Amino acid sequence: MFSFRKEKVNKMSQASPMPLGKNKKEKRKSILLLFLFLTSIALAVRSILFVRGAFRKLYGGFLGISVFILLFSSCGRRTEGEAMKTPAEDKRLLIYTSHKEELWKPIVKEFEERTGIWVEVVSGGTNLLLEDIAEKKGEVDADLFFGGGVESLNAFSEYFIPYEAKGIEEVDPQFRSTEGVWTPFSALPVVLIYNDKLLSPEELSSWKDILSPKFKGKIAIANPSHSASAFTGIMSFVKAVQEDTDSTEDSSGEKEILPRIAKQLDGKEYADSGEVPEAVADGSALLGITLEETALKYMAKGKNIGIIYPKEGTTVVPDAGAILKGAKHLENAQKFLDFSISKDCQEILQKHFHRRPVLNSMAGEGNPPLLKIKRLHYDISEISAERSRVLTDWSFYMGLIEEEGKAS
Repeated sequence: MFSFRKEKVNKMSQASPMPLGKNKKEKRKSILLLFLFLTSIALAVRSILFVRGAFRKLYGGFLGISVFILLFSSCGRRTEGEAMKTPAEDKRLLIYTSHKEELWKPIVKEFEERTGIWVEVVSGGTNLLLEDIAEKKGEVDADLFFGGGVESLNAFSEYFIPYEAKGIEEVDPQFRSTEGVWTPFSALPVVLIYNDKLLSPEELSSWKDILSPKFKGKIAIANPSHSASAFTGIMSFVKAVQEDTDSTEDSSGEKEILPRIAKQLDGKEYADSGEVPEAVADGSALLGITLEETALKYMAKGKNIGIIYPKEGTTVVPDAGAILKGAKHLENAQKFLDFSISKDCQEILQKHFHRRPVLNSMAGEGNPPLLKIKRLHYDISEISAERSRVLTDWSFYMGLIEEEGKAS
């Protein structure tokens, strides 16, 4: 087999622990601000008026009150280490996530506030984090993996334990794990995006349009070895072209189609999926392959981006969470997965993050509704089984490796 170039997992990015005695801390802050305010008034009076007689008494009164307030606020004040007590072991949870901080942080904060569980988060690319787990043979401190396309989680399923989350029966069956290895979080259609100042939607209506010579070297796709969403995007591309041409060379059709896609990139791919919409918006690329929620987020910011649902159809693959074998805080990890598919959490996703819920009761919402999006045939189990080989072939076609087992 070909070998991959290794990169280190992004270093720890932690959610702030919930401070104990938050109300007391805010009260002390208010008292200190009042002290500073009174002191500033006293100093102003002194600077403007010559402090004699009544004014001296007035000044002394202000200063005396201020000192009293400061002393009062200091009574019982704890050091930072005391105020931020280390939580009990049964109130801890360590999560590996490939979600961006703007998504995971409010979800984690809401979970912390509802449960009192203190959460630490390590963030990085889906595949880099999963490879880190595999290299350590699952001997990591994390309790839960949160995020990433389920093809990737399936490919590393030996490191996870099954769990049937509370409320899973309310989730659309197409988004559930048949083995219960992962719990779906959101449904993520793959879309095409284009710079709406440089292209018209008529120039890009299908997956096959991407193979036009005029787009060579002007396409933004992230490295699928790093990004699970990029892997889903490329395999969606493969499936779309395969269905259109009835290619039957092998079970996935990528042997014929994958090198054509790689050739169109002209050696250019992006290290992170977040760079794809940026490149399209600033004109570095004319078009890109990304997730619907990413496209909608940039459109909401007024970026020069348009969105296309390809006429051949697209894939709608969930991202998910999965509990790691040997989780030290198993019950807390289970509680997090329960929360992730609760109606409250799913509504947060829809209202604030342009993501589609996985609950049956919310399937008819969105524009267009999920039910109206044309789907490609996409067998998650089959794709998961082929993932390692596809990534190896992709590295070869992109010139990252020269021959089997040797990195370039």
